Amino acid sequence: MTRNIFTWLFRILAAVIMLQTLYFKFTAQDESVRLFTQLGMEPWGRIGTGVAELVASILILVPRTTLLGAIMGLGLMSGAIFFHLTKLGIYFGGDAVLFSYAAICFVCCAALIILYRKNIPQLLKFKF
Repeated sequence: MTRNIFTWLFRILAAVIMLQTLYFKFTAQDESVRLFTQLGMEPWGRIGTGVAELVASILILVPRTTLLGAIMGLGLMSGAIFFHLTKLGIYFGGDAVLFSYAAICFVCCAALIILYRKNIPQLLKFKF
């Protein structure tokens, strides 16, 4: 029972963090455009990241595909953390909110991968 509660907590937290940034990415809000311009990836990086985060969020929320979504989310958040530490700074835009969200989502996705690690062999056998 407790494991189930934590599993859903990690799922919902990771998905909500990724989903709430989509508005900013898909509507080309100033902060999002500035961030991806600084990375040299505007607009394709902003839109592509948004699409990938949308897919990862949906996969995380579906119990059968949680592992795949968590792996995607972990990769996306690894990229976000990397760019915050190397090009953007932790305090992008005057605060550490984006970096904090990336770190929290990273931890949630890592926890989901650990919780679903027994499903890794099934994921490797999956045929598209």
